[in-house]
Formats: sequence, structure tokens, C-alpha cells
Amino acid sequence: MRRSNLPAELNRFVGRTGERAELAALLAESRLVTVLGVGGVGKTRLALKTAAEVQKRYGEGVRLAELAPLRDPGLVEHALIEALGLTDHTPRAPREVLREHLAERRLLLVLDGFEHLVDDCAPLVHELLTAAPGLTVLATGRRPLRLPGEAVLRLTPMAEPDALALLTERAAGAGAPALDADASVRELCRRLDGIPLALELAAGRLPLLSVEQLLARLDDRFRLLGGSGRGVLPRHQTLRTAIGWSHELCTPEERLLWARLSVFAGPFDLEAVEYVCGGPDLPPEAVLDLLGGLLAQSLVTREDTAAGPGYRMLDTVAAYGAEWLAQLGDTERMRRRHRDWYMGLATWCELEWFSPRQAEVAARTAAALPNLRAALDLCLELPEDAHLAQHLAGTLWFAWVGCGRLAEGRHWLDRALALESGHEEARLKALWVLGYVAVLQGDATAAVAALHSCRERARASRNRLAEAYATHRMGCLALLTDDFPRAEELLSRALDAYGELGELNSNVLMGQVELAMARAFRGDLEGATTICRDVREVCEERGERWTRAYALYVLAYSAWTRGALAQARELLVECVTINHLFRDLVGVVLAVELLALVTVGEGDAVEAAVLQGAALPVWDAVGIQLFGSGAFDGPRALCAGRAVEELGAERYEEALRFGQGLSLDETVERALADRPSAVGAGRPGEAARRPFRSARPPVVPGTRKPAGSPTGKGGEAAG
Repeated sequence: MRRSNLPAELNRFVGRTGERAELAALLAESRLVTVLGVGGVGKTRLALKTAAEVQKRYGEGVRLAELAPLRDPGLVEHALIEALGLTDHTPRAPREVLREHLAERRLLLVLDGFEHLVDDCAPLVHELLTAAPGLTVLATGRRPLRLPGEAVLRLTPMAEPDALALLTERAAGAGAPALDADASVRELCRRLDGIPLALELAAGRLPLLSVEQLLARLDDRFRLLGGSGRGVLPRHQTLRTAIGWSHELCTPEERLLWARLSVFAGPFDLEAVEYVCGGPDLPPEAVLDLLGGLLAQSLVTREDTAAGPGYRMLDTVAAYGAEWLAQLGDTERMRRRHRDWYMGLATWCELEWFSPRQAEVAARTAAALPNLRAALDLCLELPEDAHLAQHLAGTLWFAWVGCGRLAEGRHWLDRALALESGHEEARLKALWVLGYVAVLQGDATAAVAALHSCRERARASRNRLAEAYATHRMGCLALLTDDFPRAEELLSRALDAYGELGELNSNVLMGQVELAMARAFRGDLEGATTICRDVREVCEERGERWTRAYALYVLAYSAWTRGALAQARELLVECVTINHLFRDLVGVVLAVELLALVTVGEGDAVEAAVLQGAALPVWDAVGIQLFGSGAFDGPRALCAGRAVEELGAERYEEALRFGQGLSLDETVERALADRPSAVGAGRPGEAARRPFRSARPPVVPGTRKPAGSPTGKGGEAAG
């Protein structure tokens, strides 16, 4: 896990020296600190800046969870899992996963924008703080969590010197003439109450208007735009005045785009804006220039993601746009257009998953996740759209299965299938995907129920393709429960049906790899190798990497049985690399354990034991059912026996414990190293306490040929 997922600063942090010091001191004294303040006062920026400055206090670093885009309270736990970089394949409740992960870690968790979910956040935060003594939570919102031990920092607007410095610097960055701290500039800061967002909005206008012109526009008529009235706090009035004033200064087309952008959750890209917001009154070809205008006025910010450049609207600005959109009576239409775009994106991603763009699909899906959630929420809100919820939740199978989001996928699939849609095809797809997810979670009961229902309904409606998918996943379940004859029978039947129907995609290729595993477990290693070579060839032709990694795993085991240890290592390194890219823990842990077996064969029992220890917490995330499989447990058992024989039980346990302390990223880095560094690598300051050193000697391939299979019977494979 990376030490931090905090976003990079796009411009210099200005002022707030005293508040930063106070917040840092509170974090040293309290395990729960909440920064409170009006929208736009700079809570998020202060929290992120301070968190970055104090992250060295926390051994596991700092993680940011952005809660503002969430509307479904049930997603809070999943958002934290995503923020922590976890991949959990079990059917355990997400909060149980969070408790176990955080229990022994010293980490700072930043929860940004929780106020609309406070009733769900507060109990969760309390539970996590109780279960994890090394956890510190830094939250930002407009009201406290009201939990025992909560320390509160009430963030007030900037004092005049800081406000002047912020306005001056941001104006210069926008290309405005240099400002002097004269009476008019001071008056502008005073009229804007020192609220950073208001000051930044003003700075964005200074290239076009003078300070005096801005002051002339800050009169009560703009307060009417914000709907201020009795009971509204002055600072809220000031902020709404500033936003309303910025709104008034926009062109009619920019205002319309602003309102329509409010339907997005989280980051969005230009293509999405052109489709969702475009129309006869806002031609798509004009959107780029209009978006640039909003960007220049600090109403939209640029945000680069792994999928490419994107944009984001600040929550307070988006909320103002949403009010304007509601006044226009266009909210529902725009939400539907937003949903349609992201349904189209999901469909494109599903198709392109079976292509050289697989990594791009994974990145785009991750960046679009907040908006995909919003689309799913809308589908579930409207009874007439239940079939769309089932279709979208099923279409995203690659995001749930291939990109390590099984628990969240289960959340959406269960909710979608609880509705009666009247669209059999959509229900069938959601059913087999639910069965697939449940299989990989080790939840055999739910898997059998979903797949049996899918198969029976598919037969009744004569949907041969859905029946083939259900049969395929039943075969996968048999494989993971060591029923290899039944697995081979079901997988062969499904693959025959795929061939007759002309179906070819990652699922079909994975079915071939699973068939190869079943045959390998039954002793037909040659047949398994032939299948996986064919799969690898198709993957190379199509640019498919995810399934290729599993084929490489089987081929690596074949190489190990022949004593070709260098070849096995090369195959496993690629296997680990691919699976880690896609956050596929099943693939990672299988490859790491087989790599440990290769490593002990190369003569480095210490490193083998470290890798085995590193695999244990990954297995916990994968699920105890897989670990209980005799076949998949084979490499671990054989490696452990050989390592103990060479090291002795005490030294083996010492190396095993060290491996258990490695993060997933450290484990992968170690697995990919040509010559793993000393035990303790990646743990600064611990060199003096390293109990032993791993030094793998050169090994001539074939000179340490293994004695047999994990079961001890020659010719049988461990998969």
C-alpha cells in the first residue's frame, strides 16, 4: 500500500500557519479530530496540507476518503475500503474487513465531506477507532461527529494578512495586473469575509475587471441570487453572495453549463460533459470553450487521473448549480442523460476489456466509479428502471471481478436483483455475475442459489448463452471446492456451448484456464499445458492480459515440475505484475505462493518463507474457503515442508512472521526483484534489527528439480 493517496497540490498553499500548527497539535493529542466550518472556508485544503506535513508520524501513512460524492449511506464502508487500497474477495461485511485491516496499523485516515452522511459515519468511525488503537481520524464537515474524545477545530475565515496574500497570489496566477495592498483591495477582502473560495473566485475575475469594478458588483442584489433570508448565517450569505456574483458574471451559456455540471459526482472528462450537458441550447462543439471559461474563473478545477485529464466542480459550487438546475426544472432529465452516458461507458468498457485497452479500461472505471455509483443509484430509485440497474450491475462484472471490487459488486447486484424488472435478459446477466462474485468470495450457498436460478430461468426462456455462463460458474465453484471431475464436466460443457454460439471474450478464455487447472489437478499436466499455451496465444493476438496471467500461472507450474526454475520465475513475475495491476488478489497470492516454491527450489529457503508469510494476509482477504482447498493449498504445504527442513522450525517461523508484516505493495516489489534485498527492505530504520539476510545464490536451471507435486505424487499438479 502506498503511504499516501493525497492529491498533489495544483497551487501553493497560502497562509493558515497558526491553524496548521493547531491542527497538527490536536492530531498529536487526539485520535479523532474534526475540522468544522462553512463551505468554502478551506477545511479540505487545510486538512490535506496538515496531513501531508504530519504523515511521518504514521507508519502506514495517510489515506484520504472523499465522502462528498456519495449519496447511498451503504457505500461509506466501500469508499473507505477503496481509499485504503484494499481488495477483499470475501463475503464478510465491509466494516469487518476494515476492522481487521486497521487493527494493527498506525495510520491517519482523512474523511472529507461527511456531513450529509453523519448518522452512518459516526457509528462506523467509533467502531474503527475502538478496534484499531493505532488509527487516527481527521474529518472535515459542517457539523461534528459528536463522538467521545472528538477534538474540534472550528475553522474561521482568513485573517486580513492571509486573505490579502491569497487574493494577490491567485490573481497573479490568473494573469491579472499586480495588486497593491491598498484600501480597495483590503475592502474587497473584507467584503468577502476572508472566505478562501470567495477570494479565489474574485481572483479569477481580476484579469477582466478592476478591484473597484468587483466592489461595485458586490451589492445586495446579488444576495438575492443566493436566496438569503432570515436564519441564514452571515458567512453563508457572504459565500452565496460570492458564488451568486460569479454566476451573474458568467455568460448565459456558462451558467447553463454550470447548472448541468452539477449532476456529476466526482471527476468527469470532456467527452462526458459534451454528451451530458450538450443540446440545442448548448451545442457540444461549444462546450470546450465554455468549460475553459468556468475553469478560468475557478468554478471548475482540473484533476488529472490515471485515465487522463479530468475536471471537478467544488461541492459548494456544484450545490449552487444544482439549485439553479432545479429552478430550471431540468434536474431529472439531466440525471437521466448522466445515467445514459455512464451506462454507455460501462458497455464500452466491457467490450474493450477483451482488448489491448484492458489497463485503460481499469483506469477509466476507477476514475468513473463515483459517477457509475450515481448512475446505479438513479436506476434503483426509479421502479421502471430496475432492468437498467440489473443490466449495469451485470455489465460491470469486470470491475467487480477483474479489478478487485467483489464486495461492492455484491452490494449493487443484491440490490438490483431484489427488484422485479420484467426484463429477463437483464436479470439473467445479473444472476450469473452475482454467482461469479459469490464463488470468488467463497460464499457457496449464495453462488449455488444464484447460478441455479440463472440456469433454470435461462432454460425456460431458451437463453443458451446465459445458461452457458451459469454452467461455467458452477464449474468454477466445483474447481475451488476440489471436485475436479465435476469441474471438468461443467467447464467442458460451457466451453462447447460458447463455441457453438460464437462467444469469445475474457470469460471464455478464463473458462479454458479453469479447465486446464481441473485437468492439472487430476494429473493431466500435458493437457493443461496445451490448453494454456493456446490461451496465451489468443491473449497475445487480442492484447488480453488479465486471463493471460492465469494461463501463465499454470505454465509456470509446469515449468517448475520440469525443474526449469528460471523459466517458472520469469512466468510468475509477469503473472504477479499483471494481477497487481488489476488488483486481482486471487491471482497475486497464487503466483506468490508458487514463486515461494520456486524460490526454495533455487536454494533460498529464507526468502521462500518470507514470501509465504507475505501471502498469509492476502489469503485472509481472499477468503478462508480458497485457503482450505487442498489443491490450491498444495504449493504452500510443499514449500513450508522444504523450508522447515532447511531452516528449522524456529528460523522458518521468524521469516514467516517478517513476511506477514509486509504490505501488498512491498510483497509484490519483493516478488518482482531479480535478487530480493535483505529481509526488512522497504522498512527504513530497521536495518540494525534485521534478524537475517536473504541471499539467493545463482542456480543453474534444472539442477534443483523438485521431487514431485504438492501432494507428493509425481505428475500431479498444484495448479
